[in-house]
Amino acid sequence: MPNNAFDLITIGDSTIDTFIRIHDATVECDINHQECKICVKYGDKIPVDSIAHGVAGNAANVAVGCSKLGLRTAIYTNLGDDDHGKNIKQVLERENVANDYVEVHSGKDSNLSVVLTFQGERTIFVYHQDWDYRLPNLVDASWIYLTSMAESFSNSNIMDEVYHYIAKSKAKLAFGPGTFQLKANVKRYPKILEKCEVIFSNLEEAKRILEISESEIVNERDLLSRIHLLGPKTVVITDGANGSYVSDGNRNLKIGIFPTKLVEKTGAGDAYASGFMAAIISRMPLEEAMTWGAINAASVIVETGTQNGLLTKEQLLKHRHNVKNFKAVNF
Repeated sequence: MPNNAFDLITIGDSTIDTFIRIHDATVECDINHQECKICVKYGDKIPVDSIAHGVAGNAANVAVGCSKLGLRTAIYTNLGDDDHGKNIKQVLERENVANDYVEVHSGKDSNLSVVLTFQGERTIFVYHQDWDYRLPNLVDASWIYLTSMAESFSNSNIMDEVYHYIAKSKAKLAFGPGTFQLKANVKRYPKILEKCEVIFSNLEEAKRILEISESEIVNERDLLSRIHLLGPKTVVITDGANGSYVSDGNRNLKIGIFPTKLVEKTGAGDAYASGFMAAIISRMPLEEAMTWGAINAASVIVETGTQNGLLTKEQLLKHRHNVKNFKAVNF
């Protein structure tokens, strides 16, 4: 591998998250508890228990998470020329994520999100700037991690550009579809799915990919196998407190959650993906990759923010040593 190559380049948006924790609210659900809404008094002043800010976004979270775990990482992301953009760039540099492909746009604002946490669950208000996505001339990379972008991605050639980069290079592709990629229908990009070595989603997102209603009960094996039919070689589905499920087409594996105290869930999926990718790139078996993912995710949810709890490789291995019996099993 050339000296200037990266283990992983992430592709997607970065943002500044504002985290607000409240207690003065209620949750109202339908009769089947399939759809629930958080309710506050209309026109009232709502007391806030805590407020914090942090750099986030799926691409940024995975890049930082993998950098902490010892990988040489870079990110292709778009930023405004505002204070938020400067903050994002500074954090990426501090976390040793190469900024070769960070593009700053004059006169534009950076992405912002507000994460409202009530009783451990989060509701996210998202502002995505419409960027003109154009894949830079990337150097060699072992892996590409393609993830969430603004709705304007569908008006660009970014998906084709990623496909052509993967096709002409020796890089492998991991795909963690974001909100607007799911909304656009992931099946619209069969070439990406066919080139995909690993696809990440949570249970609800897996159903959206397969166009299954959220209320329909589908067993995990069926979800895994049906996503395999779209092309990805390895399918990863996370399911909150139930743990995660992984299939390579030959084996179905599951692992529970690593015991911890929940503070705030945002970033758990990205932390899992970071641990999983770091293990896979280090040529670990799938079972160990799932363990790394679960440990990293558990560390993130005890902190406010998507990156504050991310582990270094030394920290993760220390946790791993202390829980030798925590592992994935066939199901």
